[in-house]
Amino acid sequence: MTDRRTIFIGKKPLHAYVRAVVMAMEAGDRAIQLVARGATISRAVDVAEICRRRNGHIAQSLPATIHIQHIECGSEEVPTEGGTMRTVSVLRIDLDGVGDVPQSEEE
Repeated sequence: MTDRRTIFIGKKPLHAYVRAVVMAMEAGDRAIQLVARGATISRAVDVAEICRRRNGHIAQSLPATIHIQHIECGSEEVPTEGGTMRTVSVLRIDLDGVGDVPQSEEE
């Protein structure tokens, strides 16, 4: 298994995570893993689909093809403030970029 850059999905707007994927791929990391827990799982799926389809202005800077290589669904135990453990659902989505990143028009 190759080393993947991990992007944790939280409660920021979708475009912030799409931009994080774009920046990672522009930096040469073509293997990305999106990780989301609990309520942010649907946001991670949306980010993966926007990247795969290259929808929107930001996603146009991605490589020509984005493949969803692997999806893993599971659960983790996380400590709560009261000292007990709570089980939370976790989704991991592996993305691979294939092709060249388009050159910006500014260059």
